[in-house]
Amino acid sequence: MNRLSDVEDLPPRCDLVIIGAGPAGLAAAIAASEHGLQVLILDENPEPGGQIYRGLVSSPPSRRRLLGQDYERGDVLLSGLEESTVSYLSGACVWMTSRDLEVGVSKDGASRIFSARHILIATGALERPFPIPGWTLPGVLTAGAAQGLLKSSGLVPDGRFVLAGTGPLLWLLAYQLIAAKTPPVAILDTTLPATRVGVLTALPSFLGSQYLLKGLQLKRKVRSQVPVISRVTELRAIGDTRLQSVAYRTKGGQSKTIDVEYLFLHQGVTPNINMANAAGCDMMWDNVQLCWKPATDAWGRSSVPGISIAGDGAGIIGAEAAACLGKLCGLDAATKFGLITEAERKRRAAPTRSTLSGYARGRRFLDTLFQPSANFRRVNDATIVCRCEEVTGQQITETVAELGEVGPNQLKSYLRCGMGPCQGRLCGLTVTEMISALRDIPPSEVGHYRLRFPIKPVTLAEIATLPHDEDDVRAVIRE
Repeated sequence: MNRLSDVEDLPPRCDLVIIGAGPAGLAAAIAASEHGLQVLILDENPEPGGQIYRGLVSSPPSRRRLLGQDYERGDVLLSGLEESTVSYLSGACVWMTSRDLEVGVSKDGASRIFSARHILIATGALERPFPIPGWTLPGVLTAGAAQGLLKSSGLVPDGRFVLAGTGPLLWLLAYQLIAAKTPPVAILDTTLPATRVGVLTALPSFLGSQYLLKGLQLKRKVRSQVPVISRVTELRAIGDTRLQSVAYRTKGGQSKTIDVEYLFLHQGVTPNINMANAAGCDMMWDNVQLCWKPATDAWGRSSVPGISIAGDGAGIIGAEAAACLGKLCGLDAATKFGLITEAERKRRAAPTRSTLSGYARGRRFLDTLFQPSANFRRVNDATIVCRCEEVTGQQITETVAELGEVGPNQLKSYLRCGMGPCQGRLCGLTVTEMISALRDIPPSEVGHYRLRFPIKPVTLAEIATLPHDEDDVRAVIRE
């Protein structure tokens, strides 16, 4: 691996630029470089591994043990990267990938724009918004944030805390914190009843999944050591200047308040589509995962020529499957540049597709079982939806009622909803689903935020560091 120090080290042009060094990005880089491509990974984190293998490069044995064997699987990818010819720039904020295959990136106060022959977006997933009263209070975090601190620094909560929501990550984090001898006070489980028709229909395919036994064992261990309150239908974080307690209500009518210092929320993950969205890639609504995802073909190619998307950024599939899709994208890039034939690509991809099929078995069951309930995806009261601009559910409800046929982008003009630094990462899905419910039309008809570059905050000082010539200067100076 060729470690780059700053943007000055970037080549003026590169065969394959990969954005993100998670499982998909790493697997793609290794596969492409093995066939002679000039590959560059731009990664925002200080070390490769993404969210799944965060901190693995420098993780001590004690931390590895409590995080489990699945965490250590990343060693294979990290070793492959280290032994490859791939160039890698850490701490890089990519704020542009254009339809013309130009990439804008900043690091340490300096920016560069350079060209790529092909771009692979491997930006992974985001945690689904979980707008409840008080979710902006200090002390309220996402489960992913808590796990990230555990992975990267070995940090655990230093006070009483509860986990609330639904999804595999919630149970995994509970298990890891128990292993770290810091168990939660309780788990407030918002999972809907498993007797729904959709869940039962998807169950047979899951019975052959390798995740079945692992999931059952994990939940059993957690339940043996932590109180689990099931069928939670309401949640509220309470506090003045910071979190002091969590109030909840169950479907059976039980109401209770727990005094805590931390609340970790989670109700699944969704693709991080902002980069692909801004680049003009077509999006489609997934009725099972309840989210937008880029439209891609079997090799990860998007609707924009020269841009591919791999991993959870193209649809939630899990870490191991994401690496498989990344490898397929790497093989496809080698085919595009004439380094292997289409027949060779198909032959080399066959074992990977077989592995991918095994990981995908039963995916629909998990997506349906842990589908978050509507009352935690939409709000109509004073609860904040857009954290950046402090727009409430009540404001959105009233504006939609007043304007009628309004979409997410029209709300920007009236409420500035989605116009903050996160560019809709924390409110986009909530806004789409709220409008869908209020107008009684499918989310696919409501649409999503239209994003433009830069998709990450970049300062004028950073832009000013871009190389320029006399023509550039004359273009902005009045003579």
